[in-house]
Amino acid sequence: QVQLVESGGGLVQPGGSLRLSCTASGHFSRDDMEWYRQGPGEQRELVATVTSGGSTNYADSVKGRFTISRDVAKNTVYLQMNNLKPEDTAVYYCHVPWLGPTGYLYHFWGQGTQVTVSS
Repeated sequence: QVQLVESGGGLVQPGGSLRLSCTASGHFSRDDMEWYRQGPGEQRELVATVTSGGSTNYADSVKGRFTISRDVAKNTVYLQMNNLKPEDTAVYYCHVPWLGPTGYLYHFWGQGTQVTVSS
């Protein structure tokens, strides 16, 4: 069974930085890896994507502050978050959309890690 294990969340002051990590038990070198977040009372939203080829995309709200990267050999995706703002407070989830051999699209999620930005 595929597992995604996240780490790196915590409490940080506005303007601070955190780095999230997500390690997959399977091999997803051919798949996109993504970070989502869900704030209190809000819907889950896509934050950043890194493709199998290394291309990246970001939500407008985090452009210039967050950087997504991946280490294929370690099956790990990272989210470096700089200049954090209170509105970045959320539970952050790692996500891998995996297209199976039958054409069915599976969605694998991590357990979530809390990020709180507050003074």
